[in-house]
Order: sequence, then structure tokens, then C-alpha cells
Amino acid sequence: MKIKYNLISALLISFLALSCGKKEASEETEVKAKTEQAEEAHEEAPQTIATLTEEQMKAVGISLGKIEMKDLASLVKANGVLSVPNNRKATVTSLYGGVIKTLNVQIGDYVRKGQVIASINNPEYIQLQEQYLTVNSRIAFAEQEYRRQRELFDNDAGAKKNLQSSDAELKSLRTQRSSLQRQLQLMGISPGKVSNGNLRSGLVITSPISGTVSSINAQIGSYVDVASPVLDIIDNSSIHLDLQVFEKDLPKMKVGQTVQFKLTNNPETLYNATVFSIGSSFENESKTISVHASVTGNKVGLIDGMNVTGMVSLGNSSTAAVPDEAIVEADGKFYVFIQTSKKPEEHAEEEEGGEKEEGTKEAAHTKNQGKTLNFEKIEIVKGSSDLGYTAITPVTKIAPDTNIVVKGAFFVNAKLSNSGGHED
Repeated sequence: MKIKYNLISALLISFLALSCGKKEASEETEVKAKTEQAEEAHEEAPQTIATLTEEQMKAVGISLGKIEMKDLASLVKANGVLSVPNNRKATVTSLYGGVIKTLNVQIGDYVRKGQVIASINNPEYIQLQEQYLTVNSRIAFAEQEYRRQRELFDNDAGAKKNLQSSDAELKSLRTQRSSLQRQLQLMGISPGKVSNGNLRSGLVITSPISGTVSSINAQIGSYVDVASPVLDIIDNSSIHLDLQVFEKDLPKMKVGQTVQFKLTNNPETLYNATVFSIGSSFENESKTISVHASVTGNKVGLIDGMNVTGMVSLGNSSTAAVPDEAIVEADGKFYVFIQTSKKPEEHAEEEEGGEKEEGTKEAAHTKNQGKTLNFEKIEIVKGSSDLGYTAITPVTKIAPDTNIVVKGAFFVNAKLSNSGGHED
């Protein structure tokens, strides 16, 4: 019996010892996990405070200033296209069919209104001039016959029917002559210069507007008629801007507002325009309204159909702003640096005496370089820009009297990035 009690006691003691061991191991694992999470969180925390000495700031030209209130132009951004009015475009055709004899222009040539650009030949032109001369001769005879019948009728020697017949014939011939005269004029032939010895078999085609030849659709020897365009002319001096403005921005649009725009494929050059008309209906299903602006100043390189990005000025408004150099960009966000009394976060604790001694030496070295200043990186939202200043809206409030880096923010950001790398 005694042996049985001793065996039970030994089993209980072993079970208790095993339970205590598991509990201690579990507690140790939990503590270790929490420590690793804390260290990981600490490592991932981005450094937001940079420390620079006065000598460093002077060397790279860092300047401090305040956030200012500036009258910056408010803008509405819109996409659009360059367009030439239809009354400044022309498709040149011949009213009468014929074969191209001469072609006096090339693509890109500038032509004036009324300038001869081509000539065509067709024997049928001679027939029209022949009809005109024949009708003229018949009119001369009809006028004589009418006078004779009038004289006979007035002397009771002729029938009234004969007088009326001659009068009708004369009027019919005069109508034919007027029609032929108009046709000759449309052909570019002066009716007064048509004679038996001066019949023309060729016609000239003149430019209906002044502008630049944009395309040529015919060549010497090809047959053309009213359905066959010879060439196209466009007057790019009348080019204007068609901007597509969203419904929410429509109330801000007014005639006379200035527009700055740049070509989508060549954003380096900036052009100017002035709003002259605002649409009153939506364009298709885009829920945008066309705002038309006439291009002013430089028009070199502008062609009908080019895509553009425009910025409509809504006038000036007073807003918090900083110099453009005060803003830095990182990871798609924008920041400024403000002077702060906060100190840089410690990324690792010194555990050994040697490390403490090294830190003391670094501090002494920094002290020898002069006074140090700390700068905190603050996220902002950019607004409109004008005259070297950009409107900003800080994500976290900045006191009005806070010093900010207005020049050299790029170097402060570089210093902060190097500090985040734990340089030795």
C-alpha cells in the first residue's frame, strides 16, 4: 500500500512540474512576440524630423520664412481641342467639268482670296460662249423687228398680234442672254470680252478664301467636276479653342476670362486665349459644356484638331501660400518643413557603454559645428500656383507664426532620407 501512495505522489509531482514548464514557455513566447511586433512597428515608423546645423543650412542656402497670404489666381482645368470655324475652311471645286491643265500651288502654300490656283480645259466652254454671241445677234434683230412692228401698229398699218409676238420674242432672248452672262461670270469669263476671235476653251479656278493649302486631291490631267474637290484651304489665323467644362464648373465661366493652354503632345509652350462664348447645351453624353475661346498672341504651330489642356482663370483670391521651392514631393504626396522643438525619434536604444560613448562623441561633433535646428515634415494639399507661389492646405494645422523652410526644402528632405537610413 505504501508503495502505491509513493507512486501516486511521484506522478502528481511530475504533472505539476510539466504544467509549470509549459506555462513559462508560453509566457516567454508571448513576450518575445510582443517584443518583435514593437521592434517591427518601430522600424516601420517613418522619420519625420530632420536635424541640421547652422553651418549646413548656410552651405546649401536654406532659408526660413512664414506662410503668407497671397492673391493667387483661381483656375479651372479642362481638356479641349483647337478648331477653325467652318466659314474659314474651304473645299475648292470647279462648277464645270474639265481636265486639270495647270496646278499652281502645293500643300502648305499660303493663298489669297481670288488667287488663281488651277486651270481646266473643256471644249464645251466654247459652245457656251457661242450661244451667248448667237443670242446677242438675235437680240439685235429682235429689237429692230419690235421697233418696226410698233411703228406699223401706231400708224394702223400693222396687226397688234404681230407687235405682241415680237415683244415676247425680244423678252425671251434677253432672258437667255442674262442667263448666259451669269454662267460666263461663274466660269470666270467676262461677257463683255467674248467675241468671235476670243473664244476660250480653258477656265481658271480661284481661291474662295485666304488661307493655307491643307490638302490637294487632284493632279494635272485628272478630270474634275463639282463633285470632285481639287484642294482644301484652311485659315488657321482664325483658330479658336473649344474647352469641355464640367457642369459643376459652368457657373464659374464668364465671357472675357483669360485662358492659358498647352498642347497635349507638346506641353513645353504655353499659349493664351480669351473666352468669347459659352455653350448652352451638353455635348453628347459627356455631361460637359463647350466653352469657346479665341487664341491671342502666338499661334505658331497651332493646327485644327490638336488636343489641348486649358486653365481658365477665375480671378484672384487671397489664400495661404508658400514659395514653390518650399514644397517637396514624395510618394505622390506633397510636404513642407516647419521648424519644431521636437527631437528626432530614436530608432535603436544604446545598450552598451561603447555605444553611449560613440553617441557622446557625435553630439560633441555636432555641437562644435554650431547651433542645431529641427524641422518636421508636414503633409499639405497643393492649390493653384501663380507668380512663384503655390496655395497650400496643411493636413495638420500649422500655427501662423511658425517658421517654414522657404528655400532649400529639397536638401532638408534629402537629409531626412539619409537619417532614416541609420547612417553610421
